Amino acid sequence: MGEQFATVDEYIASFPTEVRPVLERVRGELRGAAPDSIETISYGMPTIVLDGRRLAYFAGWKRHVALYAVPTMRVELERQLAPYRGDKGTLSFPYSEPVPYGLIRRVADDLVRLRQRISG
Repeated sequence: MGEQFATVDEYIASFPTEVRPVLERVRGELRGAAPDSIETISYGMPTIVLDGRRLAYFAGWKRHVALYAVPTMRVELERQLAPYRGDKGTLSFPYSEPVPYGLIRRVADDLVRLRQRISG
């Protein structure tokens, strides 16, 4: 999608009706793990920002929803992420399969914990 969006709501509204609930739920899982976070658009994608720093990006595509900039997680979680793991910290969840929202939430929870450890 080459369009520019001012808000995450605009971004999600640009998708087909059947994809919007998936994007809203991914957004909710990320924000639920980081209730003090804010949303912005960065690199053309919805971005969750916590304590002034990017926590995660997410984006909808024709066949999948993706999370970006997800580092290697703890071993137990990484095993569960293996089927979705792509290059350079990407996780891709096809629309043709049930989206594992609980797994996305665990990733978000771990990202918040990692941020808290780094921020001290």
